[in-house]
Amino acid sequence: MSIQGFLLLAAALFSVGLFGVLSQQSIVMLMMGLELMFNAVTVAAATFWRYLGPGSPSDQVVVVVAVVAMAVEMAVGFAVTTAIFRARDVDVVDAATDLKDEP
Repeated sequence: MSIQGFLLLAAALFSVGLFGVLSQQSIVMLMMGLELMFNAVTVAAATFWRYLGPGSPSDQVVVVVAVVAMAVEMAVGFAVTTAIFRARDVDVVDAATDLKDEP
């Protein structure tokens, strides 16, 4: 597969993720769209590293660290979403804007 194919894949992933972020109100769907956008950036970065500096293991390590960081970020995000849902029974973004405790 050529560099254009990988960049087209990254652009398609980013476009689907952006559509998901802009069109959904569910917190989980919003986070899924953000994850798709982050994955598109990772695919594009890995493509450039593969074609501009082949054979360098440090590039692979950077990609693996980025994927692990995204996984941790999404786990924390889902934990916060679950806590908000359990505390307030809120699952849409508009209703979760006020996060301070009310007496």
